[in-house]
Amino acid sequence: MKIRLFAGWQARFHLVCLLMLLSALAMGAFPGNAHAQAQVTPVPTEDVAVEPLAAEAVAEPVAEAAAAAPAFDHGDVAWMLTSTLLVLLMVVPGLALFYGGLVRSKNVLSVLSQILVVFSLVVILWVAYGYSAVFSTGNQFFGSFTQFAFLKGFTPDSVGNTPIAGLPDYLFVAFQSTFAGITTALIVGAFAERIKFKAVLLFSALWFTFSYIPMAHIVWGGGYLGEMGAIDFAGGTVVHINAGVAGLVGAYFVGKRIGYGQTALKPHNVVFTYIGAMLLWVGWFGFNAGSAAAADTVASLAFLNTILATAAAVLGWTLVEAITKGKPSALGAASGAVAGLVGITPACGTVGPMGALVIGLAAGALCVWGVTGLKRLLKVDDTADVFGVHGIGGIVGAILTGVFSAESLGGTNADLDIGHQVWVQFVSVAFTIVWCAVATALILLVVKVVVGLRVTEEAERTGLDVTSHGESAYEV
Repeated sequence: MKIRLFAGWQARFHLVCLLMLLSALAMGAFPGNAHAQAQVTPVPTEDVAVEPLAAEAVAEPVAEAAAAAPAFDHGDVAWMLTSTLLVLLMVVPGLALFYGGLVRSKNVLSVLSQILVVFSLVVILWVAYGYSAVFSTGNQFFGSFTQFAFLKGFTPDSVGNTPIAGLPDYLFVAFQSTFAGITTALIVGAFAERIKFKAVLLFSALWFTFSYIPMAHIVWGGGYLGEMGAIDFAGGTVVHINAGVAGLVGAYFVGKRIGYGQTALKPHNVVFTYIGAMLLWVGWFGFNAGSAAAADTVASLAFLNTILATAAAVLGWTLVEAITKGKPSALGAASGAVAGLVGITPACGTVGPMGALVIGLAAGALCVWGVTGLKRLLKVDDTADVFGVHGIGGIVGAILTGVFSAESLGGTNADLDIGHQVWVQFVSVAFTIVWCAVATALILLVVKVVVGLRVTEEAERTGLDVTSHGESAYEV
C-alpha cells in the first residue's frame, strides 16, 4: 500500500509550524552561547584611573533617606493597632450587650442602637475637631478647635502631630477616638428606657464638646490638672468619673421610669450582661495596656494589673453580696468585674501588682454600696448603675492611685510624696465632678428646650424598640 507523507493541508500546516518552532529555539540558543563565549575572552581595554568617592558623599544620601523615612517600631505599631481594635470590642458588642441585658425586652434594641450610633457620631466629631481641641496648643482648658481640624496637616506617613512620636499620626488619632466614643456611650445606660433618640444624639454631641474635650485636654493635653501632676494613666477622671457624673445628672433630669420603686423592673437577659462584661474585660487590655502607647514594660505592668484588679473586684463584690444578701449572683460577679476594671484604669501603669489587688478589692466592695445604699440615698433611677459603678469605681481608683504609685508600696514613682499626691488626686476628682455636673446640667437644659428629653407615657409603656425604631427584638 502506497502511503504519502504529509498529505493534506493540515499536515503541511503542522509541519510548517514545527519548523518555525525549531528555528526559534535555535535562534535563541546560538546568540546566548555567543554571548557567553564573549565573556570568556573579553576584548582588552585600556586601564582607566578612577578616584574613590569621599565617604561623606556616599553617607550623605543614605543619611537623608534614613531621616526622611519615619522610624517606627513595628512591634509598637502592631500592639497599638491591636489595642485600638480591643477598645472597639469594648463598645460594640461589649458595652451594648452589657446594657442591653439590663433593660427590659421591649427596650433592648433602643439601647443597642443608641450605643452604636452615639459611638459612631462621636468618632466623626473627634476627627472633625475633637482631636485638635484636645491635643493642640491652647489654654488650660481647651486646645485649638482649628489647628488640626479634619486632621489638617496629617498624611499616612506623617509623624509628630501627636504626643507620641514613635507612632504614625493616624494610629494615635484612631486609638484616642475610641476613648472619646466609649466615654460618651457609657452615659446612655443611666437614662435608658425613657429618653428620646434625637435627644440622646443632640446631648451626646454637646456633651462630647463641652465635657469630654475639656477634661481630656485638662488631664492629657497639657492643661490644668496635668500640669498640677494628677496621675490618670488611662482615664479614671477623663472617662469614668466624667461619664458617671453625667449619667447621674442625666438620670435626675430625665426622671424615673414608670413604675420605678413600685414594680420590679428586672433585667431581661442576665446572660447578655454577663457576656458583655467578659467582652469588656478582654477589650480593657487595649484600653489600659494600650495607653502605654508601646509594647514595653509599662504595657506589661498595666496588663498584669488589669488581670489582678478585676479578679480581686469580682471576689470583693461576691463576698459582700454573699454577706449582705445571703446569695452571690452572676449579675453581681459581672458587675464586680466592671468595677475592678474601672478602679484600676487610672492606676494601671504606675502601681504594682499588690497595689492593683487592693484597688480592685476596694472598688468591688464599695461599688456594691454604690448601686444599693447610695442609689437609694440619692433617690435616682440610674438604669444601668453608671454612677454606682463608673463614678464610684473611678473615684476609688483615682484616690488610691496617689497611694500605691509610690515605690515604697510597690509603685513606679520613687520620689512620690503620698500625702501630696493624694491631695492632688482629690483635687482632680473634685474638679471633674464639678465641671461635668455643671456642663451636663446646662447641656440637658438646652436639649430639653430644643427637642425635649422624654418620650410620651404611651411610648414608654409600649417600649422604645417599637415606638422609636419600629422593630422588636423578640417576636411573640
